[in-house]
Amino acid sequence: MSQTIQKLFDTKKIPQDALAVLENFEKIIQDIIPANSKQESALPKQIRDLSHQMTDERERRKKGYMNEKTALVAYTRYFMWWNLVRLTRLFSNLDFSFLRDGDICLDIGSGPLTVICALWLSQPALRKKNLVWHAMDISRQALNLGEEIFLSIAAKTAKAKNYEESKNGNANENADFLPWKIIRVKDSLGASIRQKAALLTCANVFNEILQSESAPPDALAKKYSKALFPYLQENASVLLIEPGVPNSARFISLMRDAFLRNGFFAAAPCPHQGRCPMDGRRAGKSGASGKWCNFAFETADAPKRLLSLSEKSGLPKERAVLSFVFVQKNANAKKLSEKSEQGESIRIVSDTIHLAQKGARGHYACARQGFSLAICPPGKKVESGDLIFDAKEKNERDEKTNALIFEI
Repeated sequence: MSQTIQKLFDTKKIPQDALAVLENFEKIIQDIIPANSKQESALPKQIRDLSHQMTDERERRKKGYMNEKTALVAYTRYFMWWNLVRLTRLFSNLDFSFLRDGDICLDIGSGPLTVICALWLSQPALRKKNLVWHAMDISRQALNLGEEIFLSIAAKTAKAKNYEESKNGNANENADFLPWKIIRVKDSLGASIRQKAALLTCANVFNEILQSESAPPDALAKKYSKALFPYLQENASVLLIEPGVPNSARFISLMRDAFLRNGFFAAAPCPHQGRCPMDGRRAGKSGASGKWCNFAFETADAPKRLLSLSEKSGLPKERAVLSFVFVQKNANAKKLSEKSEQGESIRIVSDTIHLAQKGARGHYACARQGFSLAICPPGKKVESGDLIFDAKEKNERDEKTNALIFEI
């Protein structure tokens, strides 16, 4: 059976200059915040300690932890680096052609401008457009450092000949040669900005916000979707990205529902506009599958020095995982959604599953009809995130999971 496959993490779409920046990212940080040999030796422990503060010891974490130099250095040299690897691969495979000269963009919880840097790296066509980015975060130090990192990355990729001449100026003066303008907003979600955004992004923001919330997930999604709406232009796009864990995926699914109820269309990763069949609810509850929507790719081709730093920090990483939703409210998004509803496109949402039948392999998938199981023929390679067009529905269900079966 011949089918078209559109990959979500196709490394061939990552620009070569972006790969070069990712490979040497620690040198960019070293140029901005030089570290001596003693500080370099202490870095793995600082990374490990910060990891604990962000996960199992988060109750000890200070609200303004990113204002502390030690935490900020550890974050940029490790966590930001990994996030750039994740986001650049994802963004290189998404369509941002809707952005126009003069558009306003807002990145909430921007930290050291990770999303903005990743979008610049992954989308060369956008580098020539005049975009105004409002970078919002409670840490002034993170925003300041982030702008320096962005300017350094932009200089290496835009090859701006006057960058070196302007290095002695401040960050805003250095930015004069760039079409992207950065406006730092030291504040948190809910603060007002003067202009409505054509694109709003949030990456790894709600994961931290929700740690201090006790309300049910659906109430939180209603609360925070309402908080985002005032920032948006009439035909805006919103990209939400969170860690690929059940709680975050559940929240992403609920936010998707809230946006769809308000006239938006799911551009990615969803192959349909119906109810999310992998919304992280417990299996058996209102037809829930018990699965959560998340996508992963192997990290063997990540920068070698980053992999080495992960090992030294006691945080080896063989896979990068995330959950996300990209919603849009424009004519193109509506057209794409109508097209997706007409065909039998399915999105692969798992690694390979070895089935009971001898030698058979499959993958869990999302389809217009609901939670599905895609059966692979021998020799066919399918990966997490792949969008498969013209899959063949078999009108059968898997005995174990009740998933609808497709042949691919």
